[in-house]
Amino acid sequence: MTAQRVLLLNWRDTTNPEGGGSERYVEEVAKGLATLGWSVTVLCAAYPGSPREACRDDVKYVYRGSKITVYLHGLFYTWLHRPDRVIDVQNGLPFFTRLVRRTGVFVLVHHVHEEQWQVVYPGWRGRLGWWLESRLAPRLYAGCTYVTVSSASREELARLGITDIALIHNGTDPAPPRQRPKASNPTVLCVGRVVPHKQLEHAVDAIRAARVVLPDAKLIVVGSGWWEDALRNYVADRGLDEAVEFRGHVSEDEKHAAYDEAWILALPSLKEGWGLVVGEAAGHGVPTVAYRTAGGPTESVNDGVAGVLVNCPSEFTAATVRLLQDAELGLRLSQGAAAGAGTFTWQAAARAFDQLLTATSSRTPRSAHPPAPESVRAAAPDRPSPTGPRRQRSS
Repeated sequence: MTAQRVLLLNWRDTTNPEGGGSERYVEEVAKGLATLGWSVTVLCAAYPGSPREACRDDVKYVYRGSKITVYLHGLFYTWLHRPDRVIDVQNGLPFFTRLVRRTGVFVLVHHVHEEQWQVVYPGWRGRLGWWLESRLAPRLYAGCTYVTVSSASREELARLGITDIALIHNGTDPAPPRQRPKASNPTVLCVGRVVPHKQLEHAVDAIRAARVVLPDAKLIVVGSGWWEDALRNYVADRGLDEAVEFRGHVSEDEKHAAYDEAWILALPSLKEGWGLVVGEAAGHGVPTVAYRTAGGPTESVNDGVAGVLVNCPSEFTAATVRLLQDAELGLRLSQGAAAGAGTFTWQAAARAFDQLLTATSSRTPRSAHPPAPESVRAAAPDRPSPTGPRRQRSS
């Protein structure tokens, strides 16, 4: 039987210097679907030095357009190639694939961007972006199944009037063998894109406060982005050049080496669909400090067991300083983080997507697969789903 074709449309991939956790999710799902027998293509934006096409892990990658024009390329590619299934990844904006096909379209949303629009695009552009995301897209994709990664994001989508929502969590790879010892001086780590809504300034403020009582405390920033110059200026203005190390966009090995060094992972993001870095850090026994209001971290961070959730910048600073000072608390949370690592796997995420796509496919469902994800109705967004819930399609 000819393999069914699935096209994933995403604005970036992990080879892009601005790629992050959401791109990793897409690529792991793509790789898993290829392993399960799908013919998989990922279309994303080109960037300086990118190839036009590439193949990794039996997945075809197509690089077209820029951060903006990739949406037009995605729309045209969908119309021209007519894949059996389309996963339209909505990072604020969808690819509007519903304009060229009526069936077989699934929408992947990591989180709703309401607060972020005005942070990144102040004024009318932010208002337009939010209108497109919150008003136009739900109407355009009416009748499509949405997929999201956390209960918090599911509830956000439900508030937009979306009713058919499948919950498929992020996975986490096992941590590789330790490359470096834990740093001898108190070390805080941030991993991710350097953009305004990640609010890395809050981590800088926390390390500044920590150095009052721990003069050798240090912050390591792993990742790159267009906000880096502004963040460097913020650091310099506070006389913290020696306290903050920018490592930029690094390899996977170098990223995991940074986790080895860290005492704490700081995740001060305004919003996270899940927080992939939380699980990565946990694999190294590194607890996380994050905002409760960020959404996804309320699930990915086991508050008081594997990290600390806080409500405001002053609490973020206080929690960071306390964890650096209190060795007993730090050890307990480190052990809790390590014990919970690996709860979610990429294999489970790929199998859940396979079941979801197969449910409306001409292929014969494979009974060996685990239950598929639940279709969650807006009327009951808090329905518990502790173990990879079963998806039931309405007749």
